[in-house]
Amino acid sequence: MSLERDLVSPDAEGDEQAIESALRPKRLAEFIGQGRVREQLSLVLESALRRNRPPDHVLMSGSPGLGKTTLAMIIAAELAMPLRLTSGPALERAGDLAAILSTLSEGEVLFIDEIHRMARPAEEMLYLAMEDFRVDIVVGKGPGATAIPLEIAPFTLVGATTRAGLLPAPLRDRFGFVAHMDFYDVPELEQVLRRSARLLGLDLPDAGAHEIARRSRGTPRIANRLLRRVRDFAEVRVDGVITRDVASAALDLYEVDAEGLDRLDRAVLNALLRKFGGGPVGLSTLAVAVGEEPETVEVVAEPFLVRQGLIARTPRGRVATASAWTHLGLAPPPDAFGAAQPVLFDDPPSPA
Repeated sequence: MSLERDLVSPDAEGDEQAIESALRPKRLAEFIGQGRVREQLSLVLESALRRNRPPDHVLMSGSPGLGKTTLAMIIAAELAMPLRLTSGPALERAGDLAAILSTLSEGEVLFIDEIHRMARPAEEMLYLAMEDFRVDIVVGKGPGATAIPLEIAPFTLVGATTRAGLLPAPLRDRFGFVAHMDFYDVPELEQVLRRSARLLGLDLPDAGAHEIARRSRGTPRIANRLLRRVRDFAEVRVDGVITRDVASAALDLYEVDAEGLDRLDRAVLNALLRKFGGGPVGLSTLAVAVGEEPETVEVVAEPFLVRQGLIARTPRGRVATASAWTHLGLAPPPDAFGAAQPVLFDDPPSPA
């Protein structure tokens, strides 16, 4: 049994969360994709190690599942420092953040996921902590309140956000290194899947890896999740080998179509086309039509549908493109958004 295979213990195989954790790369050299970010981050970390000082604070932005949390863990591992994890919504008061900062050891890495969702009092405390490694603890109330400065150990903050535009400029400017995580292409996802298959001890031919990769929405987390579901299908229905046909049949069963659209994506498209004639329609109305919260439609389904060119956001609402009609096997109307339109001239063009 290989060393890689040993990383996923039999106990872990019964626990989806444990499997996901075991599949995470532990070092920067093992991380697949995001080549430019990896090279830049490698320079930042190597420089800090040579100077024997904590590196600059790091901000990573991008859609969920692209590896922001994994990179935070890798940063701590490369620095050989402890990692403290928390999230923006958990920091409701300045005291919540002060309790964490005051217990950090020198050089420790603090990871704040969804940092754009921090409460304002905690956010303002973080400004001073990031720049001067100090926090002010307010004692008392009203005119008699006093601020007591508290020195904290030098640390490295790693922030992750899916909505970088919501970060206040004063907070964003305090990060020394800002990285944007891009979606993966199919060959990169095939590398991710082959590595995960080795760790899980799966027989995954190249054709099977390609079939899963192209339906994974450019996201490693989704690719690994689909791989585990295809594994279940292969082990129960066939001989365990994940061929292209096996992967296709499994993903069809789990309602992931050839373009990576899942049940919610198709529900949004169906409602937009069949109930509202392709739009425009408001987000809230569209969400009610599919039985979901507006935030779910906007955050989960809409980004991928827009990226695939199936819907468009307009000032009047969401509009289906000609590609959306074609994807559902419907004939697009002549005036469908994105359909080829004849070129009109005020005067006939002069002959060549």
